[in-house]
Amino acid sequence: MSTIDTAALERALNLLPSRCKGPGGVAGVVKDGEIVARRAWGFADTYRRLPMTAATRLPICSISKHFTCALLLDLFDDPASLDAQAADFLPNYRDPLPTVAELCHNQSGLRDYWALTVLQGALPEMSFRREDALPLIARSKTDHFRAGTLYSYNNANFRILAELIERGTGRDFGELLSERLFAPAGMKTAVLSPDARHPLDGVIGYEGNDEVGFLPADNGVYWFGDAGISAALDDMLAWEVHIDATRDDPESLYNRLTAPVTYADGSPADYGYGLRRDSWAGVRFTGHGGGLRGFSSYRLHAAEERLSVVVMFNHDTGTSTSAIALMEAALGMPPRQNASVRPEGWDGLWLDEERGLILRTVQDDTGVKLYYSPSPSRLTVGTDGIARGQGLRLEKDGDALVMHRSQENLHVRARPLARIDYADGSDIAGLYHSEELDADLEIEARDGAVHALFKGMLGTGPMERMYPLAEDIWIVTSRRSIDASPPGDWTVRVRRNADGSVAGLAIGCWLARNIDYVRVG
Repeated sequence: MSTIDTAALERALNLLPSRCKGPGGVAGVVKDGEIVARRAWGFADTYRRLPMTAATRLPICSISKHFTCALLLDLFDDPASLDAQAADFLPNYRDPLPTVAELCHNQSGLRDYWALTVLQGALPEMSFRREDALPLIARSKTDHFRAGTLYSYNNANFRILAELIERGTGRDFGELLSERLFAPAGMKTAVLSPDARHPLDGVIGYEGNDEVGFLPADNGVYWFGDAGISAALDDMLAWEVHIDATRDDPESLYNRLTAPVTYADGSPADYGYGLRRDSWAGVRFTGHGGGLRGFSSYRLHAAEERLSVVVMFNHDTGTSTSAIALMEAALGMPPRQNASVRPEGWDGLWLDEERGLILRTVQDDTGVKLYYSPSPSRLTVGTDGIARGQGLRLEKDGDALVMHRSQENLHVRARPLARIDYADGSDIAGLYHSEELDADLEIEARDGAVHALFKGMLGTGPMERMYPLAEDIWIVTSRRSIDASPPGDWTVRVRRNADGSVAGLAIGCWLARNIDYVRVG
């Protein structure tokens, strides 16, 4: 068991407002079952000059997911008894259905429904009601990987879990959270607050950054088991104290949530029951982050050190790095020393053919930035010529790029692509239909610019920019969406007939891969 470096922790807390510039935030630390730091700064509403406090309730975003799983384990002795009911939410599904455990572990193989809202014609500021969610999920017909084999983040997994809990108990999900989890843990003001249009306690979530300024976020999403809880810092610290108090009980909810998880092939999984199993500089911890438009949050619990850290902002800025910095300071960890070299020859473009996704690497003086998942990953190149990041490794093998993503059980050998700067897009312009989504895509090419327009059950979306990358490979850049973190770049692969005419397209991003479209006009 380690001691705490009080002076270093105080310095790290003092630096947070200037390092993570924004309207306001809260942070706290629990050590050995005691609250050793509790800090709030800035404003919950800058226009009304409403201060941020440790009692201000903020959306905890996807941290909600492990509470959903905790409630499931608390209420059902054998959650597998609910497995057959997954079919009710996926009536058109043709592939093997995921189990309840695979939903909990983000191993379902379902495509993320918040990413799919883009392809279904959503406007970023539209209202997405509770009754809109299940019909969207029900349109799923195929997986984008076989359930149990890989990891892919998917909010729909936890939406289904919450619906299963309500159905299996005949009780309101929010009431069950309050009764079974919040009250026993002393989380006095935490509640299910699913309507993002109306945050509690007068708090405003802000979009933007310190360079362009901050504006109130317009978020109309109804969240549920995936990101619906609001809680104050005081509530979250009470949860961490409760975790420590029950640490020696093997049947405590948090011990059950953090039990080892595997994939179908028996290999260990780094994510389970709404929690990531992670490590940093030799410190093992479980935790989760989250973001809604205008809010970000992160919590971690290092069981061996009996240390917990909670950070929440009313702006979308670096809560995970902030939480790690507080952990480092609290444990008196020395500055990290990376044996890295200046990268050379790492600028490139590759195709992961099995998943139909582009890998794009950009080098600078200090490392390599990889564009593949929704957010770019930062890697440093070692003296052995291997680029490494958190749970990620890139290696050159001749012309190929080999990527190992240990946190996803994913190994990719990507082939290089010859980059192009221009294609007028006239031959791909037209109308396409996706049987998978029962949705349409219209591509317009005019005067050197190419745009994509998605139409579906949610309406007609905005014109999205579309750029060529390589021969018959395009990207659609989706920087804003109905969810906080937009899907990122959609890879578009053109499929041609024997005579060279365009037969269709395959579109995908990390959250929703290999969606087929047939040309219909």
